Amino acid sequence: QVQLVESGGGLVQAGGSLRLSCAASGRTFGWYVSGWFRQPPGKEREFVAVIRWSASSTLYADSVKGRFTISRDNAKNTVYLQMNSLKPEDTAVYYCASGTNYGTQESLYAYWGQGTQVTVSS
Repeated sequence: QVQLVESGGGLVQAGGSLRLSCAASGRTFGWYVSGWFRQPPGKEREFVAVIRWSASSTLYADSVKGRFTISRDNAKNTVYLQMNSLKPEDTAVYYCASGTNYGTQESLYAYWGQGTQVTVSS
């Protein structure tokens, strides 16, 4: 089992920044690929960003490209999501996920955190 705990969410004004963290523990072989997803109010959960263990590859949703940056510190078993130029439409519960296959589909990720709320006010 892999346990994931997100932190760093909160309330921020439009144009502001937040950095989310996802700390992993347990059997970290399942930590090979790490992703961030989000679920806006009243909508389905959607892909945000993904990074490989080696950090050699990243993918972003078009809606966050150029504003969000995913990174990882394997020594700390932590993945980050730096979110800049936040917009009200970024308001969502943000989830960290991990798995062994690289991609954007939720089904690729076996382990999920509990989520952290991000609210962007206009």
